Amino acid sequence: QVQLVESGGGLVQAGGSLRLSCAASGRTFSSFGMGWFRQAPGKEREFVAAIRWSGGSTYYADSVKGRFTISGGSTKDTMYLQMDKLKPEDTAVYYCAADTQRTNLLALGIMPRYDYWGQGTQVTVSS
Repeated sequence: QVQLVESGGGLVQAGGSLRLSCAASGRTFSSFGMGWFRQAPGKEREFVAAIRWSGGSTYYADSVKGRFTISGGSTKDTMYLQMDKLKPEDTAVYYCAADTQRTNLLALGIMPRYDYWGQGTQVTVSS
C-alpha cells in the first residue's frame, strides 16, 4: 500500500521559517510530480505548491509566492517545502500528495487529480 508521510511541522513565530518534508512509505511508486495542500480550521483545503519532475516546473498559490519554495529530494518520491516569512494566516494542517497523471495539467491551468495523500502535519504560526 502506498503511503505519504509529512514531517517538519511545528510552532514558529511570525516572520520565521520552517521546512516540511514528504516521503513515500510502504512502497516505492512512480509519480510525475508532487504537491502541497493545506487546510485551516473552518476553511476548505487549498492548493499551496506543486512540482513536476520532468523539467522541474513549479507552481505556487498566489498567497505563498515569494515566501515558499518547493523542491524535490534525492528521489522522485520525496519533496520539501521551504516556508519563509511565515504569517499567522499560514497556520494549517499541511498535506502532501502525489500526482500520477502523465499529462502536466498544471501547465494548462487545471488542477490534477492527486491519487495519494498523506495524513498531514500541523504548522502553527504565532503572532
